[in-house]
Amino acid sequence: MGTEIESFIHEHGETFERKLLSEAVNVSTKITDILNQGNIDLLKNARTLIYYVINQKDQDLVAFAKQEGIAWAEHALTLELKLEWVQAIRRTLWHYAGILDEEKKITNDRSEFYILEKNINDNIDRFLNNFFLNYAKYKESVFLKQREMVEHLSVPIIPVSGNVSVLPLIGTIDSYRIQIIEEKVLNDIAKSRIQTLVMDLSGIAMMERDVINHFEMILAGVKMMGCKTVLTGLRPELVRKMVHAGVRFDEDADTKGTLQETLKQYL
Repeated sequence: MGTEIESFIHEHGETFERKLLSEAVNVSTKITDILNQGNIDLLKNARTLIYYVINQKDQDLVAFAKQEGIAWAEHALTLELKLEWVQAIRRTLWHYAGILDEEKKITNDRSEFYILEKNINDNIDRFLNNFFLNYAKYKESVFLKQREMVEHLSVPIIPVSGNVSVLPLIGTIDSYRIQIIEEKVLNDIAKSRIQTLVMDLSGIAMMERDVINHFEMILAGVKMMGCKTVLTGLRPELVRKMVHAGVRFDEDADTKGTLQETLKQYL
């Protein structure tokens, strides 16, 4: 049945494309824009999708869905347009399958028709599921890369003398950001041979208990690398949380009231 449907659509190529475009009103006006923006030929890809669907090419279908999902995410094309286009392909495919069945009786009874219906719709749904999955994965990977870049920029280690640097921390520190801080601090100590790192915490709004424990381990790591840590600007609410969490900085870090008095001492 797949070969007969494929041949029928090929014979009625222009009519098929007109029908498909009429089923996807919003997409049809953006065919050229999508081709120029993402080098995506929607009409050609529609034929490819139909070929994989009606010929039960499961592996090719999944690979094609992945390729399409990444391409649409990479070029910031909307999911609404893709969903409208695939549903238009589904309706158009069934339109021509119905015409062919009336003319040539490609199904002998109801059971064969239901098998055809299940195969076509299941494969189109499989394409959509894999498309959306890969679209989301690509978007998430881009978001994480951008977030990592922003978080690295939000951990500025500022040299104030040959062996003294200052790290002002601002805002909320969550479990993701504390990992960026750990990576940046230890790498900069190794690279710049920092002997004293002044961490100013006066701008810290919140730090959860698990983050406080992680922060304590960072201080221990800094000490192991031969660098002294001085903490300044500890706010009362943060000190309270640290004390209740059982954190003691006596061995791993000194504490000072303000950044200004610390810099006067070390400079």
